[in-house]
Parts: sequence; structure tokens; C-alpha cells
Amino acid sequence: MSAANLILVGRVAGAFGVKGDVRITAFTADPMSLVEYRSLLREDGSAGLTLSGGRPDQKGGVIVRAAEVETREQAEALRGLKLFIPRDVLPEPEEDEFYVTDLIGLTVESPEGEVLGKVRTVHDFGAGDLLEVQPPEGASWWLPFTREAVPEVRLAEGKVIGVRPAETE
Repeated sequence: MSAANLILVGRVAGAFGVKGDVRITAFTADPMSLVEYRSLLREDGSAGLTLSGGRPDQKGGVIVRAAEVETREQAEALRGLKLFIPRDVLPEPEEDEFYVTDLIGLTVESPEGEVLGKVRTVHDFGAGDLLEVQPPEGASWWLPFTREAVPEVRLAEGKVIGVRPAETE
């Protein structure tokens, strides 16, 4: 399975308790969906963790039991492991919804057609999604992923139309 067909859904944060439970930071809208997917893969598409149950974590993730983990030490050794699922197990997004992975790498153009850069990453620091835009030269900058700042997303054309925030002097 190619990495292009995989979607990052979580990262192992470490062990929980003494019986081999694994704490996972979830990158999904519903952290418990990781338990529903059951088989989580590594970045190269090989087997990662097979989940047999879990519960929500107070930190926004999940605490799970994995078939491959029997001890706290084994769980701790997995810290930092990125976990993926095949894209084809996800539902198609609704109109005006996008998977973050689909936005990364898109060209950002002004409404006038000027190339402003490419979407480097997408983050949510608590106030909504932000696109990190890497211009052809210079430092990256942040573009709020709102209707006002990003009036159009044209996936088929590989670009988003972005209205760059006014520079502060």
C-alpha cells in the first residue's frame, strides 16, 4: 500500500497504567473512531496496532488495548509511532468539507491569480484551522481556513484561492 493512500489518524503518546494500555493522541474529529477502525498501520503501510478496545482519554485522545502490546515497557517503546488508515475506509467528505491531507501541497493563489505559495501544513491551535502557506521565497505565513480568507478550494485544479491577511506595520 502506498503512503499516498494512507491518512494519518493518530500518534502513540506512550503507556497508560501498568498493564500495557497504550495512550494515543487522535487526529480525528471523534477520537473513539480509532477503536472502530481496529487495524492501524505504520507510515509504510505495514501492520501497526490491532485495537481490541478502548476508552476516551481526558486529553482528547484514547486509551486502548492492542494485540501487539502486553507490557507497559512495550507500550512505552511505541511512543511517537504515527498511525494511519487506508483512505478508502473513510467516507467521502460532504460538500465544503475537506480532509486535511487533501489540502497539503495545494497551490495558494490570490483572487487575481497571483501565486502566493503552497499549503505546507494545516493546524488548529484552538481557534479554528489555519493553513501554513510557504511562499516561493521567504518565511511561511498563516491563512485562516475560513470562507472569507479561503473563498474557494479547487481540488481538481490543485489550488485554493486565498486572501492574504493585511500586513501589520
